[in-house]
Amino acid sequence: MNMTVELFDNIINTSQDCVFWKDKERRFLGVNQAFLDFYGFETADILIGKTDEDMGWHSDPEPYKQDELRVLSGETTYKIHGKCYIRGEERDIIASKRPLYEGDTIVGLVGSFIDITDVLRRQNRVDGLQVVYTVEKLRRIPYFDRLLDETALDDMLDPLTGIVNRMYALDFVHSLISAGTPFSFTIVDLDNFKFINDTFGHSAGDTVLKAVTKSLADFLGENGIVGRFGGDELLMVDIRDTDTSANQVFFKALYDECNVLRQNVRLESGGTFVTCTSGCASFPKDADNFGDLFGLIDKTLYLGKSRGRNCYVIYDPDKHRDIEIKKLVKHNIYDDMINLKKLFDRGDTLRGKLRSVLTFLTDSLQIADLYFVNGEGRMRSVADEQLDADVSDISDVSGDVLYTASTVSGLEKSCPLLYGALREQKLESVMIVKIGDGAAADGYLICGVRRRFRIWQENECAIMYFLSNLIAAQI
Repeated sequence: MNMTVELFDNIINTSQDCVFWKDKERRFLGVNQAFLDFYGFETADILIGKTDEDMGWHSDPEPYKQDELRVLSGETTYKIHGKCYIRGEERDIIASKRPLYEGDTIVGLVGSFIDITDVLRRQNRVDGLQVVYTVEKLRRIPYFDRLLDETALDDMLDPLTGIVNRMYALDFVHSLISAGTPFSFTIVDLDNFKFINDTFGHSAGDTVLKAVTKSLADFLGENGIVGRFGGDELLMVDIRDTDTSANQVFFKALYDECNVLRQNVRLESGGTFVTCTSGCASFPKDADNFGDLFGLIDKTLYLGKSRGRNCYVIYDPDKHRDIEIKKLVKHNIYDDMINLKKLFDRGDTLRGKLRSVLTFLTDSLQIADLYFVNGEGRMRSVADEQLDADVSDISDVSGDVLYTASTVSGLEKSCPLLYGALREQKLESVMIVKIGDGAAADGYLICGVRRRFRIWQENECAIMYFLSNLIAAQI
């Protein structure tokens, strides 16, 4: 039988191993469906033509590069233990690779790998499998009560955190839908988890994951389960709070009252403040099938991330029905800068230029207004011509060019005039960018939001820094 392209695709996409093939420059040519599922990619377009280094999958890419160069010289490797990042977490894998030939010439390589992280953790319990769900706790839920008659508890749990693993958490959701049982379904994403791993080490990342999952499961109690979707993403199934008002009370407690999804976590090297972003929708109120329901919580999670993270979004059809995820995903930052400059150039005066970019900034940064501080320390609003406040102590703000604060309370003692003006505008989290590169500033840009603990992302800081440079060229 001849091997057709269609037959090859069918065979390779039924493999549970992650399969990939590359050209002689180590650039990806294609991958199978298991590979896409492992990394959470919808298509292979994001990696075609790129190397492992381009994708940033290894903390130290050199050994993996040398391994592939040996394969391209004619060697074959088999079950080599390595590590790669997936959703901010470093996972253990074993990989095999061999050269691809066209006649007698090596034209690339083909490889496969499997994830063995959970197996290793189960074998070495020294990493500390924390106890969250016991047989007694899970038997209070009918689905798990039946399952535990024939399935070992360890098979249902995530080895690191002790919460329900992805397979059984999602199967529980399907069982509730089949039975017509109302519930609320939430994705919880740990904010900037890769930064925690990179700054404090991966053991610190494990500590953070365990702390958040334990407190979240304890808070939910017997009213549902918490599961690990993958990496730093968690699933929460709440069978008690199934209407909008109950969800509002529940999430307000999670974020503002009980230090569950905003908490200080103690690490060996000190501590870190951890926040989370959540997206929630309910069955059958918002959707009556799994696909639509998951689509809604994915949409609300993206919406929360676009609002600066560290917040929750409960699906509201009147507000969210027409929002498309593609529109929530940030444009390429260079495209944003090009659009920003085009808008900026439309204005004749500096105030006119700032007015031209205001709508763009309010949409992309989810802010209500933009403030400009001139060289004399007078703060003026772009939207409100009446505002004119003395913030001459703004030069005492720490940071040479860029200052971000998730709460303005830190400015009360060092910059009382600035603090008072910000509080007068009811701003709780701010970003301040210096204009000009000299010792004395030519002015400042301020943007902010009326909620505490907004996390300013790198692309947002880059946009404001770019705007400050545009202004500096006009002054």
